[in-house]
Amino acid sequence: MHIIIRDSRAADVAAIAPIYQHAVRAGTASFELEPPSTEEFARRRDAVIAGGFPYLVAELNGAPVGYAYASTYRARPGYRFTVENSVYVREDQQGRGVGKALLPVLVARCEAAGFRIMVAVIGDSANHGSINLHRACGFSHAGTLPGVGWKLGQWLDSVMMVRPLGPGMSEPPPPGR
Repeated sequence: MHIIIRDSRAADVAAIAPIYQHAVRAGTASFELEPPSTEEFARRRDAVIAGGFPYLVAELNGAPVGYAYASTYRARPGYRFTVENSVYVREDQQGRGVGKALLPVLVARCEAAGFRIMVAVIGDSANHGSINLHRACGFSHAGTLPGVGWKLGQWLDSVMMVRPLGPGMSEPPPPGR
C-alpha cells in the first residue's frame, strides 16, 4: 500500500467531504450533530487555506482516503504560535496507516511555518485510534474534559493532547509575527 500525501485541491472536496459527513453522522470524533453540506465543507476548507494553514490529502490508488489540516487554535493574538490539528480517514481505511502518513507531514509543514505548539482536541476518550495516532506522532496527554459534549445519546469527553513544534517552548518565538 503506497499512500501519497499532497496538498488538497478543490477537486478533492467531492471525495473528502463524505469522510467528514460520515464521521459527524456516525461517530464521536466531531461534536457536530448535522453534517455540513458539501458546499459548506468546501467553504471551510477554503477558509483554512486562505488563512495560510496546510490542508493535506492522503491518496491511495489515485483516490483520496483521508485528510488533515491545521487551523487557528484560538482567535486571540497570544495564541498565534499554536495550531490545532484535525485528521479524518475514510471508515474503510482506518487502522491501515493513513493517519500515520498524514500527521507527520502536517507536523513538519507547521514547524516549517514557524508554529511552536500543535494541539489535538480529540472527541471521546474512547477514540483510541486517534489517541494512539497522536501518541505515536509525539503528542502527550494534556488533560481530559469529562462529559463536555452530548451526542448519540451519551456524554462525551474531550481529550487534549499537545506536541511541541520545532524548538517548542524552549525559546521565545521569532520577532515580527
